[in-house]
Amino acid sequence: MTTTLEKTELDLRAATRATYAAFIWAGVAMATWATRIPQIRDELRLSPSQLGLVLLAIAGGSITSLVLSGHLVSRFGSRRTVTAMAVLLVFALSGVALGYHLGVVPVIVGLFLFGFANGAWDVAMNVQGAVVEQGLGRSIMPRFHAGYSVGTVGGALLGTAAVALHVPVTLHLIVMAIAAGAATAVAVRRFVADGPSAEPSTEGGMRRTLRFWTEPRTLLVGVFVLAFAFAEGTGIDWIAVAVIDDYHAPAAVGTLAFAVFMSAMTVGRWFGPTLLDRYGRVAVVRTLAVVSLVGLLLFVFGPSTPVAFAGALLWGAGASLGFPVGMSAASDDPKLAAPRVSVVASIGYCAFLGGPPLIGFLGDHVTVVRALAAVAVLLGVATLLAGAIKPLRPTP
Repeated sequence: MTTTLEKTELDLRAATRATYAAFIWAGVAMATWATRIPQIRDELRLSPSQLGLVLLAIAGGSITSLVLSGHLVSRFGSRRTVTAMAVLLVFALSGVALGYHLGVVPVIVGLFLFGFANGAWDVAMNVQGAVVEQGLGRSIMPRFHAGYSVGTVGGALLGTAAVALHVPVTLHLIVMAIAAGAATAVAVRRFVADGPSAEPSTEGGMRRTLRFWTEPRTLLVGVFVLAFAFAEGTGIDWIAVAVIDDYHAPAAVGTLAFAVFMSAMTVGRWFGPTLLDRYGRVAVVRTLAVVSLVGLLLFVFGPSTPVAFAGALLWGAGASLGFPVGMSAASDDPKLAAPRVSVVASIGYCAFLGGPPLIGFLGDHVTVVRALAAVAVLLGVATLLAGAIKPLRPTP
């Protein structure tokens, strides 16, 4: 006969697998889109600055979603939120796949909805990840984010193959969107309850969640996440374009550079928990920020494509833990995890709001690869703010 303790352990194991699945398929969906950016850009004949503005639609959707997601997750739970967003993602990415043949406007609409789905999905799966992490009693959040990176690597490699084999963009995006949405909706049935909330779902719940925007530590953690999100997001959006345009490499090689970047992030996130448990959050992320900065400079100023690949590897490894550690810091108090994760994620996603147009406009003047040097400033900010992520005692 199964005891209550054994059932709890079994439920946590199932929820752990389900959370990995949610992160992995979110990564697959994002990488599927990212690998096709150069082809869609060419079809629409976009300059770097115009492409930056189009990419802004994803961030706009994400920010809109993230502002609401703390209340949504508190009210509906992480399982139902992820399920709804998985369905929305299928329609959004399919809209991009069909719409880019018609012009820029359908792509912008599809990307806005894609960003909206991704934002609420992100907060909900991080809240579930925090619940599982606290139930297990050890650092595991970076490994969930490693799952995201595994998904992006898998999606990037499939995208590389699709480009090399001349698979139509429309077919590729629609098939992968359906696969990601359906698999996620099935997997998250095994999520566990999010736990007690300090913000009950009543009519005034939305107003109460806004008070977390006045907490100094929460805001500092948010800016910390923003800095690492900028380093990660610019790599996702622009590495392939920079290698193709500025290193004059074939399209498949540019996509492969993106895959190298994401592979390095995956390795960093998988082995990161051991470092975090041994040396602590602050020391580890500060060291990795320096590693990321070295890789960035190699990528931007390297004399050849192989050096750029080495830079992409270090850049990705160094940027790997910032976002997940920031989510763990926001979730230190389980009673307040949903609204705080919402605030931190909203601030962090501003990197995706400002990053694409900034790099695009700079790219028009100094080339895309040189424009990426702007990431160095944010990595410096992350190093300075790392003290804000020290573990916080939960409220009784």
